[in-house]
Amino acid sequence: MDKKRKSSKPRVKPVATNCPFCKAGSNPNYKDVDTIEKFITDRAKIIGKSRSGLCAKHQRQLSRAVKQARHIGLLPFTGGL
Repeated sequence: MDKKRKSSKPRVKPVATNCPFCKAGSNPNYKDVDTIEKFITDRAKIIGKSRSGLCAKHQRQLSRAVKQARHIGLLPFTGGL
């Protein structure tokens, strides 16, 4: 029984080409409400990364920025009915 050997070459991660933050070379910021509002629904829910097109890193940063902006009062916790 031979054990499979791991390759000595490191695995190259694919580059997320659709992420607007990767393209711009910036990160989501809680103070930039206009940008953050593009990634929340009319019910004030955060859009998932499959629909928003963000990479995993920037999706985590976006959710943190949205939560900070909600806590400070820049964004609503719930949408209008």
